[in-house]
Amino acid sequence: MAGFSLLGVEGWLVRQCAQMGIGKPTSVQENCIPAILRGQDCLGCAKTGSGKTLAFVLPILQKLAEDPYGIFCLVLTPTRELACQIAEQFCVLGKPLGVKDAVIIGGMNIVQQALKLSRKPHVVIATPGRLADHLRSDSSFSLKNIKFLVLDEADRLLEEGDTDFSEDLQEIFKAIPAQRQTLLFSATLTDTLNELRDLTLNKPFFWESKEPVRTVDELDQRYILVPDQVKDAYLVHLIQRLQDEHEDWPVIVFTNTCKKCQILNMMLRKMNFPSVALHSLMHQQQRLATLAKFKSSIFKILIATDVAARGLDIPVVQVVINHNTPNLPKTYIHRVGRTARAGRKGMAITIVTQYDIHLVQVIEEKINTKLKEYPTSEKEVLKIATQVNVARRECEIKLEETDFGEKREINKRKNLIRQGKDPDEEMKKRRT
Repeated sequence: MAGFSLLGVEGWLVRQCAQMGIGKPTSVQENCIPAILRGQDCLGCAKTGSGKTLAFVLPILQKLAEDPYGIFCLVLTPTRELACQIAEQFCVLGKPLGVKDAVIIGGMNIVQQALKLSRKPHVVIATPGRLADHLRSDSSFSLKNIKFLVLDEADRLLEEGDTDFSEDLQEIFKAIPAQRQTLLFSATLTDTLNELRDLTLNKPFFWESKEPVRTVDELDQRYILVPDQVKDAYLVHLIQRLQDEHEDWPVIVFTNTCKKCQILNMMLRKMNFPSVALHSLMHQQQRLATLAKFKSSIFKILIATDVAARGLDIPVVQVVINHNTPNLPKTYIHRVGRTARAGRKGMAITIVTQYDIHLVQVIEEKINTKLKEYPTSEKEVLKIATQVNVARRECEIKLEETDFGEKREINKRKNLIRQGKDPDEEMKKRRT
């Protein structure tokens, strides 16, 4: 308990940590908390499961206690689920202060969110798109007096990609004061973050874990080399084996598209495996309900896209299965970081086809670890291969009868309109 006190954390916060079973600070907390309390900007880079969230929540709450007002702090995250999780940390640790928060994310009632913002909560935790929407359409609140801006999973927020946050971030940065403390945290250091490191902002403090490995020692990292046409049969065989040997082990299966996620979930349910799905085409209430059911062990199998790969702390997860080999090492790092957290043991198994071997080699080089082969029975797999392929095809046909694909197109059009672009013109460009 003296550990946090030595960092300058006040007694009431140390007691709150103790109630949560947190007694000893991690490396990222030891290094970043004193710098933040000194008033410095901070860029902290450490492996998943190392306690980065607490590294900014504790000093922010301590500073808030000195002069409590709203809106004191803005936290931006790339995913809705991560926003909800960070809000929980602020509420639990800030209970003695009576901390008020507002979670501003897509998929929830925008009018109710506007009402929350108008009541000046102490902390706003938001995804960039929805907060930018409020700034464009709602004048009942102001971010002009914030003391802290936090970018969690900063590499994902600042890099261009399929979900480009740049326009929304520009809108947000225009609305916040230049005089503030800016805190950036990530598990993966990118060129974008390196550029920010070089900016002389507010006595910037940079801390990166010295360990070259981006995955924890407690993680047992495996692979299964399979022919592409029986990939799903190997997945079913693997889940069956894990359930036979460890009935109470919760498992996350990651895949790379919403459609695959939905089909795999339907297929596993058809084969009597109690699973739930989590992807971005689900309504937000469904997503939150899915996470709650998995966290409380009502369901032991979660099929998810990378919306679940970033920052989520689900202590119960024992195994992560990569149904597809990630294209980028950092995606692999974030996915497998959902297990073996806070000193616990865990296992990650990646299903690798003949087309993915080069991707595995890049991942191994980045994490400085060789993946070991996970033993499977080809004979047992071939017994179920036909049954699995038939079940998958039936699920694909069933999904095609719904409006699943249309929802994706509607969401794409909405995003383009929000960016001030003509959806029809953009679609023409893509076709030419």
